[in-house]
Amino acid sequence: MNKLIIYISFCSLLMIGCDTEKKTQDQELADLILADSSLNMVDSLAKSVVKEGFNAGSGYSQIWARDFNTMIETSLDLYPKAEIRGAILLFFALQQKNDEMVDGYVLKKDFTWNDDTPYYSEAAPGHVGFKNTVETDQETSLIQLVGKYIQKTGDVTLLKEKVAGITVLSRIEKMIAYLLRERYNKKYGLLWGAMTADWGDVQPNDDFGCDWNKLSDEAIDVYDNAMFMIALQYLIKVVPDEQKTAQWTKLEKNIHDQVRKHLWDTKKQKFIPHIYPGKSPVPAGFDENSIHYHGGTAVAIEAGLLSKEEIAIVNRQMVENVKLSGMPSIGLTLYPTYPKGFFRGGMANPYVYQNGGDWTWFGGRMIQQLIAHGFVKEAYEEVRPMINRVVKNKGFYEWYGKGDVPDGSGKFKGSAGVLSKAIKQFRDWAVVHKK
Repeated sequence: MNKLIIYISFCSLLMIGCDTEKKTQDQELADLILADSSLNMVDSLAKSVVKEGFNAGSGYSQIWARDFNTMIETSLDLYPKAEIRGAILLFFALQQKNDEMVDGYVLKKDFTWNDDTPYYSEAAPGHVGFKNTVETDQETSLIQLVGKYIQKTGDVTLLKEKVAGITVLSRIEKMIAYLLRERYNKKYGLLWGAMTADWGDVQPNDDFGCDWNKLSDEAIDVYDNAMFMIALQYLIKVVPDEQKTAQWTKLEKNIHDQVRKHLWDTKKQKFIPHIYPGKSPVPAGFDENSIHYHGGTAVAIEAGLLSKEEIAIVNRQMVENVKLSGMPSIGLTLYPTYPKGFFRGGMANPYVYQNGGDWTWFGGRMIQQLIAHGFVKEAYEEVRPMINRVVKNKGFYEWYGKGDVPDGSGKFKGSAGVLSKAIKQFRDWAVVHKK
């Protein structure tokens, strides 16, 4: 009995020692974060960029739901609530008669690019909508945008606001019905879109690449379905209707279970890039399941699809992929890339745009999830390349190529928004854990 008491006492002392060491390490990291002037500089730059408008960034006149969704929290710190509310309501004014939602909108005078499929609505006569129909994240991006707006402002009355005689909540329900009617594969119980690279909106088979056509290949991936789950989770939180939330809870759980069943590769501890219900566009001899999808994985973590142990594993995979690729950060879209010539145009080359380009827009979301799940040390180490290049370039580029060479929009607000949010998470954690 005495030996048992001594053993238990020793174990208790060991645990206390480990807890004390962990607390000291957290305090040191917290002090380091709070003293990091580069975080302050990047946050200030991010807010100055976001303050320039709701459009996606320099070079983009359009307001996109998927971009706005990633800068809404920062925007709400900088703009009057009424302005943001109006920008959100305009999306619903452009909802189509078949209940689908556009990617985004622009003033008619600014509709100057070559798009042979514009979207119009009598409820928004001064604007033109557009949609990259290879994707399936338009409806879910807007629902998340609404959820974040309500959570931060408490303005639940937005759901009762009528747009062309139909409430926002009813329009949201119609959007969900559209997805389940038009983009739902009954065999797998999951949403589908065209085959693209990870979260991207460019298919490989034609020059334009953004519209569903006879060259498209139906594909099921984790990104579209994780986005759906997150949208449903926001609705469950903000809609004060038990009957509706019960239905969404059941649907969200079903999507969760089907993703885990069909898309999670237990042996490789990674997500399968695509399920192809029809023919596969992947060339013979190329193993697509060798590819790690960084962006879709980050969004999957946000959706609650991975355990803490699995998050640690996929994060280590991302870090290793960065090392093997020679790219600058875990914003690396995917690794290894698709073969040269698989996509058209610039994306035909590896590490260009969505075929392995480095996007802070998604890498920053992985940083957010690492912080949220307790991997703050890893998050701080892995965010450094993203912070350093903003300081170096004094701006937020859309994506980066080999050698950390910036490309695309010079003021990409999605990147600014995700870094600003991550920096707030770092600060909030540090305030709690400082000495």
